[in-house]
Amino acid sequence: MSGSHIIFSYGTLKQGERNEYVMKDPNNGTATFVGRGCTAKKYPLVVASQYGIPFLLLLEGQGSQVLGEVYEVDDSMLAFLDAFESHPDFYRREVATVLMTQDKNGEKLDPPQTKECWIYFLPKYKPEMLELQFLENYTSESKDHVPYDERYKRKEEARVTALPD
Repeated sequence: MSGSHIIFSYGTLKQGERNEYVMKDPNNGTATFVGRGCTAKKYPLVVASQYGIPFLLLLEGQGSQVLGEVYEVDDSMLAFLDAFESHPDFYRREVATVLMTQDKNGEKLDPPQTKECWIYFLPKYKPEMLELQFLENYTSESKDHVPYDERYKRKEEARVTALPD
């Protein structure tokens, strides 16, 4: 795998979620599932906009240790994900510590292993997003928020609604 990077997915790119296909498409590059874990620090994970978009707010110490999946990706996949997540203009890719709790086979890691991972955070957001319910684990279909709408179904306003004026 040319150029190896470790990323943490907390939202629609996870297995079983609406954008899982992005990680599996060889045209985007290579993504190898490493296991599951949670952020070592607490962050607010919210679902906002009428399109049910998950946002991990870059605000350390509030919210929960967010659950997600860890992948090893090549340079091509990282470049694709940067474009997909509109890094650095909308989401910003930052390094954060993740506690690996399961390996790729679902075996429990006890004690958890720490990994430094790239995570796509929302660095600029409207203050009222901090009044939304903080989630520990995102799923696209939940009684706690509106269901996720794929990009092709929505207007560009979804990004604008998250950004402060």
